Amino acid sequence: MSLFGLDGQLIEVETDISSNLPAFNLVGLPDAALNESAARVRAATTNSKLSLPGRKITVNLSPASVPKQGSAFDLAIAMSALAAASLVSKSQVSDVLFLGELALDGRIKPTVGILPAVMAAKKHGFRKVVIPSANLREASLIGQMELQAFDHLTQVAFHFGANVTPLESIAQVMSIESQTKAPPCFSEVIGQDDAVQALKIAAVGAHHLLMVGPPGAGKTMLAQRLPGIVPELSEEEAVEVAAIRSLARLPYLSGSGTVPFQAPHNTATLAAMVGGGSAIPRPGLISLSHNGVLFLDEVPEFRSSVLESLRQPLESGTITINRAAGQAKFPARFQLVLAANPCPCGNSIGTGKNCVCTPSMKNKYMGKISGPLSDRLDLRMELNSVNASTALGSGSITETSAEIATQVRIARQRTKNRLANTPWQLNSQVPGTYLRNQLRLKESVTKQLDLSLNRGLVSMRGYDRILRLAWSVADLAGSKIPTQEDLALAMFYRGFES
Repeated sequence: MSLFGLDGQLIEVETDISSNLPAFNLVGLPDAALNESAARVRAATTNSKLSLPGRKITVNLSPASVPKQGSAFDLAIAMSALAAASLVSKSQVSDVLFLGELALDGRIKPTVGILPAVMAAKKHGFRKVVIPSANLREASLIGQMELQAFDHLTQVAFHFGANVTPLESIAQVMSIESQTKAPPCFSEVIGQDDAVQALKIAAVGAHHLLMVGPPGAGKTMLAQRLPGIVPELSEEEAVEVAAIRSLARLPYLSGSGTVPFQAPHNTATLAAMVGGGSAIPRPGLISLSHNGVLFLDEVPEFRSSVLESLRQPLESGTITINRAAGQAKFPARFQLVLAANPCPCGNSIGTGKNCVCTPSMKNKYMGKISGPLSDRLDLRMELNSVNASTALGSGSITETSAEIATQVRIARQRTKNRLANTPWQLNSQVPGTYLRNQLRLKESVTKQLDLSLNRGLVSMRGYDRILRLAWSVADLAGSKIPTQEDLALAMFYRGFES
């Protein structure tokens, strides 16, 4: 299986053994790592007492026009060569997908990209897949597949009819990253009740959020606690996340239902954010945030090209990387959370007496967030510094993450019930045409918003985003439909004044 993005192309491994001088040739656009497979296969078969004939062996990877890379082809090449030498049953191996890297002693090593490869095999109608034992836990996420896991070449060869004694299983441990640590709790946030309410609404509909406030106001604290109030991923969503991590060569997650959270440093490059590579692209941070949260702290410090790269995936939910070999398409439906100081010194909010920034410096600083990107943000919150009385405990007590998570889960269930017969599950996914027709609100409710649209104070995209936000406000409040007050609150949180 040759992967390009999450899509895979089946590769037929053909082997011919001729009577010419001994050689092992690999053809069909292999990369350097794959070209070295000849030496690994020859050594692995010899050390497994499955010596190949001392003649010319030609292996063709078909279709030859598709670029191929990596060491996961080793096992398929070895089995094809053994079948050509009549050491294993040709009929048994002809309809099986083999994935795995071979060590020189015949051990089958775990390989990256197993999950998307098995997903692609299922789409192509393949059901029999042979994989390394260490990748079994990851591959078993895909149901209705006949997975056979081995950890040595002799075991695979014996299974397919070779006259060889299979070695006993060799314990292999695949790198597993634990996500059992719970996110920090909202009860630790002090004096930002409006911001906590905004994050509740954002969590209900997976809305994009911008927080602007002075240093130490709690912007980062709030963003880090957002994954703790979002419901766990469904099985299908968890498989998508695991497949993207597998392509990025990241460890398999033990807590697969946990919402992904990515918080790159402001020096992150465009390639790191979007993804890429010289031959076959890998997913970037945008795709690694799929079905989760992408948090950009100190957002004006990011490069403009990096921020502008977010615009297209925010609308489409996918990102496409073009290379000479073709297009790699990655899912990228994430919730964007931005945090920024109001100016370079950070003191312009409130009285602004300690601010040393000129108006042009402030405009240039916040101007890094372009108009088109800002228009894609649903909530824009201004945070103020916490006063002494609140910090010392006399202020209101914030709810815990568990309590908020319950409210969000109930609100999302209301959303799902309303959208039961549609392809959408969240308010942020509902297109504007559906909002303005099937979910049309009374004119008395949208009067102020309609007037603002006619005056050019809000774009059509902004109009739809305010409607989506109003539905999330209503779902959180337990209302069947948004009221005029819900719509007014949505306009307030949008940061829109009329």
